Amino acid sequence: MSRSGADLALLLLGGFRSLVDEATGELALRGYPDVRPVHDFAMRAIAAGADNASELGRRLSVSKQAAAKTIAVLQERGYVARDTDPLDARRKRLQVTALGFDVLRQGEEIFDELRGRWERQIGSAELESLEAHLAALVGASPVRFDTPGWMTRDLGEPA
Repeated sequence: MSRSGADLALLLLGGFRSLVDEATGELALRGYPDVRPVHDFAMRAIAAGADNASELGRRLSVSKQAAAKTIAVLQERGYVARDTDPLDARRKRLQVTALGFDVLRQGEEIFDELRGRWERQIGSAELESLEAHLAALVGASPVRFDTPGWMTRDLGEPA
């Protein structure tokens, strides 16, 4: 049976959702019931240098207002703090807290466990082959949320 391109997209999305939903559920069991995928994306962006709402919004491809709401939630839960900029006391910079880094580490552990489950389910060689094929199709560039059309530009096609 031949599948359509839409079927492939849905299978890939289903794999992503399956992993993310299981990871979110496991984080809840480990004491972090309030963590959502967007929180992970935001904390990673902040850790990588997105130190204000405007920059976080750009990196997540959301409005400054949406980024500010995410920041407020992360601050309220203790995952992110605003610290005074050492170069400009009037400016506050975002930083991931120790608790935020703990959530990120736990999430990474969970994803490793889920990968192990998939490996046991389909076999090591099959999973490695799947990963190699996906890497070949997606390319070496990391997936970024702040660059619409990132894939077509990497392939030299018009965006």
